[in-house]
Amino acid sequence: MARKISFINYKGGVGKTSLIVNTAAALAKLGHRVLLCDFDTQSNASIWLLRLDRWNKINAAGEGSIYSIFEPGRAQVRELVVKDVVEGKTGEKVLPGLDLIPTTFNLVDLENEFNGDPKRPHYLVFYEQLATIEANYDFILFDCPPNILRAAQCGVFASNEIYVPVNPDALSLIGFTLLVEKLYKFHQLSASFRSSAMGVPAQVQGLVFNSIKAGVDIEVPKMRLQLRLNQFKTAKRAAPAAKIFSTQIRDAMVVRRAVALGLPAALVGADVEAGPAAGDNVVNDYKKLANEILQHAII
Repeated sequence: MARKISFINYKGGVGKTSLIVNTAAALAKLGHRVLLCDFDTQSNASIWLLRLDRWNKINAAGEGSIYSIFEPGRAQVRELVVKDVVEGKTGEKVLPGLDLIPTTFNLVDLENEFNGDPKRPHYLVFYEQLATIEANYDFILFDCPPNILRAAQCGVFASNEIYVPVNPDALSLIGFTLLVEKLYKFHQLSASFRSSAMGVPAQVQGLVFNSIKAGVDIEVPKMRLQLRLNQFKTAKRAAPAAKIFSTQIRDAMVVRRAVALGLPAALVGADVEAGPAAGDNVVNDYKKLANEILQHAII
């Protein structure tokens, strides 16, 4: 079975999309089959990986993005997958194994204008369609917006694990706290639509410090987040194995350059951010995080 992971925090601006895109790329480079599902209405991951020319075609057509399974409702998830999404300048596939289900700005209509069948809520529709292709992948990653509204609910309901990107600031702690509270309420809301075969609802499995600027001391924010995580574990609102990941992702110009080029950072050049030791760069940070995810035992 694929490991299905939502990346989400109630605080925006934590670098969630850069984290999930580059982690997905690192997993693919390690030989894993990865599907990235974009549920963030800002479409940043889709625009990044498709580049504007390909994304604009989907946006203009009004079909081919994830909202197509809801409105007009004729599409199936399996038809939306962009295989080996990352392309070079001449259209060659440069990162085999990383697929994308794209989104466009019309996903925002899922929140207010879409009227589905209350007996088959949107997140169940997505879950059932995703199940038809799940066996094709080792990892399915969901880029969720900073809320637990309808779009995010699709990713959270389908997930086995939830990872929370954080920065070393008080707002990340507040966002994490609010996220766990909202997750609990959503799991109660959706409980009647879960079968025993789905397993238990996803809980927070890890927190990842992201976009850490040079010289910033994260020990105090880390201690506060650890205390809050311990409280949630005691209350059984976070997974027993949940932890703050030891890998920390540094802030680096190469990541911003990668967005402009429409490539994951690993394909821009591992030596761009070279440090005093070989491999001491943000690309290696993502690789370390991918390996830490692989080794993380879900309990």
